[in-house]
Amino acid sequence: MIDPLDIDIPPLSWQGTPLDCDRCVHRGLRARDGCEIGHACVEDAYARRIDRFMRWHPELANELTRHPHFEVRAIAARHADVFVVQQLARDPDETVRLQVALRLPPHRLLAMMHDPHREVRLRVANRLPIEALPELMGDADYGVRRVVARRLPLALLPRLADDPDPEVRVAVAERLEMPTLWRLAADPSEAVRRVVARRAPPGLLSALADDADLLVRWEVAQRAGADLLHRLSRDPAAEIRELALQRLLDGANDSDGAHGGDVNDGTDRDHPTDVEARHG
Repeated sequence: MIDPLDIDIPPLSWQGTPLDCDRCVHRGLRARDGCEIGHACVEDAYARRIDRFMRWHPELANELTRHPHFEVRAIAARHADVFVVQQLARDPDETVRLQVALRLPPHRLLAMMHDPHREVRLRVANRLPIEALPELMGDADYGVRRVVARRLPLALLPRLADDPDPEVRVAVAERLEMPTLWRLAADPSEAVRRVVARRAPPGLLSALADDADLLVRWEVAQRAGADLLHRLSRDPAAEIRELALQRLLDGANDSDGAHGGDVNDGTDRDHPTDVEARHG
């Protein structure tokens, strides 16, 4: 029976021609209800039908990794023996290599670190052994470097603190420890400075209290001690002044204001993104 989700997609071969079961090498399966045009067919152009066929017959996966249609090889790679999958690491189609990057054991991914397709390298970067990550620190794609920044040992992380992409530096700032974190307090990206304001020791926050970015000052106001809150109560932005005054009323002082993290005392305060939206 044709799946209702497939009903609008005509059953055509991956070459765009009508399907001919009599010429199919798997025609013997049809007599045993092992395949069905429009529902489960490895020669169909529609990936859902190929996948259904493969789930019915995973024992054919090794053989089908040599199929001329990339979609068949990619789906077969999900079910084939890992030693067979490894042979697809240099497949000409990135869809196939994406599946390979998900299936191979991490130590087998070293040969795929410099794959020409960014999506493949992203998956590789997420699964590589930690000790292999430094080789990807100079990858041309910021997304790959961002993954590296999230997984790299802390001892090596400062080497990415000067990355040209702010999203990579944000990932670095989210993990760096003091005193290295403070290097990013003057970062040109406000997104990076916001992370620094969120994580730096409260005693250093006064250096960010006059930051040009509203949300950096918001993060400072969330964690500042009483002395700094008095200063922030005169901030040019009403939202910062209100937050500072509210925290003073709540009893913030130098000892508890040296909060190690965001304030969360049950008070109904705006989220920083709401504050930013109002200021356009």
